[in-house]
Amino acid sequence: MTNTLSIWLLAARLRTLPLACSSILLGSGLAASRGAFDGTIMALSLLTAILLQILSNLANDYGDAVSGADNGERIGPQRAVVSGLITRRQMCVAMALTALAAVVSGLALLGCAFGDQWLQILTFVLLGGAAIVAAVTYTVGKTPYGYRGFGDISVFLFFGL
Repeated sequence: MTNTLSIWLLAARLRTLPLACSSILLGSGLAASRGAFDGTIMALSLLTAILLQILSNLANDYGDAVSGADNGERIGPQRAVVSGLITRRQMCVAMALTALAAVVSGLALLGCAFGDQWLQILTFVLLGGAAIVAAVTYTVGKTPYGYRGFGDISVFLFFGL
């Protein structure tokens, strides 16, 4: 797999994106059933959720390589950093760019959804910040919570049932 795009698609783990989209599509369907559907809000919600999922996947690839959780004897899909397809530095840059894109998308979403309702915007900015921190610290940092049995709780909190 020498094509750069295919390497980054491998690292992004596209097969996990339906999870990010499912709650947005369900909410959009419920909004439509009540006559409150907004295509722009749905599109920005999908984009933000997908970017957060990709950020989580990139951070997981990086964190598992750095911690040694993934190694050359890994069973399952190939991981980009541990296999040497992407350097640690490249992955850190990709994580930062993806986080920035999620912030921009999320802020645009909040502007469309809430207009000048600053309390609601602030509430969701804090939730968005928590989502970014959770996505990265799942397997990255001094004490990644994903290795301590808190991963399922986090997935439940951010994705629901």
